[in-house]
Amino acid sequence: MDVLPILIGAIIGLVIGGVAVFSFSKGLLKKEKESMLAEVKSKQEGIKQEKILQAKEKFLALKEKHETAVNDKNRKIQSAEDRIRSKEKQISQKLEETSKKEKSLDRIKGELESQLEAVTAKREDLSKRQEKQVNELEKLSGYSKDEAKAQLVEALKDEAKTDAMAYVKTIADEAKLSANQEAKKIVIQTIQRVATEKAVENSVSIFNIPSDEVKGRIIGREGRNIRALEAATGVEIIVDDTPEAIILSCFDPIRREIARLSLHQLVSDGRIHPARIEEVVKKTKKSLDDEIVETGKKTCIDLGIHGLHPELIRLVGRMKYRSSYGQNLLQHSREVANLCATMASELGLNPKTAKRAGLLHDIGKVPEDEPELPHAILGAKWAEKYGEKPDVVNAIGAHHDEMEMTTLYSPIIQVCDAISGARPGARREVVESYIQRIKDLETTALSYDGVSKAFAIQAGRELRVMVESAQVSDKRADELAFEISQKIQTDMTYPGQVRVTVIREKRAIGIAK
Repeated sequence: MDVLPILIGAIIGLVIGGVAVFSFSKGLLKKEKESMLAEVKSKQEGIKQEKILQAKEKFLALKEKHETAVNDKNRKIQSAEDRIRSKEKQISQKLEETSKKEKSLDRIKGELESQLEAVTAKREDLSKRQEKQVNELEKLSGYSKDEAKAQLVEALKDEAKTDAMAYVKTIADEAKLSANQEAKKIVIQTIQRVATEKAVENSVSIFNIPSDEVKGRIIGREGRNIRALEAATGVEIIVDDTPEAIILSCFDPIRREIARLSLHQLVSDGRIHPARIEEVVKKTKKSLDDEIVETGKKTCIDLGIHGLHPELIRLVGRMKYRSSYGQNLLQHSREVANLCATMASELGLNPKTAKRAGLLHDIGKVPEDEPELPHAILGAKWAEKYGEKPDVVNAIGAHHDEMEMTTLYSPIIQVCDAISGARPGARREVVESYIQRIKDLETTALSYDGVSKAFAIQAGRELRVMVESAQVSDKRADELAFEISQKIQTDMTYPGQVRVTVIREKRAIGIAK
């Protein structure tokens, strides 16, 4: 019984304490809430002020930009107004000038009208006088106006016909002269535009060996190796005292090349005996045949020539190992082909056809046997046999006048062949015969009366003749040039042509002492 009141009192105390704690906590929360609300209001006010400042700054920036744009627009408007005022001023000036010109034209028009009236009056007067004179002339001559006109027309016809014939002759002479000049111009331009090459081929080749001991191995026991090599290649092999060298002699460059390549392989291999020699020579021949075909193909590709028959390609390749007067035949044919293409272009012809004929013009010089036909005719027959066009066939056969020329390509091939063969340095010439030919040229010129000096220049392509002005007149100088050129043409043999230039000059000399 005593415990119950105590429990009740404790419970009541706890309840009162809880209520007190709750009231106290509620008061604290309320104060904290008010504090937070005050802080939030403070922050909101700060943000509001910041936004207001930003808005003011943006407004000021936009206002400044707008004012700048307005100022620019005002300046443009002012500039446009200035230009308009300037144009208006110019137009006003032009209107004033136009008004002045109109007044001037009106004045000139009035003057011209008055002059025209005066001219018309004079013309009528002249017509009356002319009619009167014609009537008087008819009475005096006894011819009517129509009869006199007919006689005058006949007389003028004869005179005009004579003048026309003279004019036609003059035009024909000028055309011949200009044609000759144009032809020379085309030839000179063609020579200048095509690069030239020099090549000298002999009938002897030198095969270098590492040491003289190899000579004995090449000769072999009792000379059996060298005899087998000569029999297999058809080349004469000369082993003499020349140090570290063997001479291969043969008129056929292909045989010489086979012998040279075979010797190189035998010496490199070290096995030299008759059976081995025959085997190597056979392989070398096959390899060289393949190389000839490749050379022909490469040449055609370089020149842009397509569709050649394989046999013609092989003949083109064989030209690499053939020479004419010391000039390599393939290089000569390539040069002629380029010259022909250039000249054909200048003349308005097909350069590809001309280049094709130029490359093939000397294929008759590389037969495997010895034909009886001239090389031009043989080359034309081969070209016809292997499907070349008639223009090409005729150009090949006629480049030495052994066939009649039927196309314009034929003289082009002939001229370009002469250009390539006759240019200085193209063909090898023995020094003694060259010097003798130069001396003969000068001696021929000096044999004429009045010639004081003679000089052969341009490798014998030109002969300059100095004559005494007191003994030789201008007319005689012309005759002398013709006579000397005819004598050279009749009595001498030379490549290309020789130009004879006779120089006559008057020299007056005074001496001051």
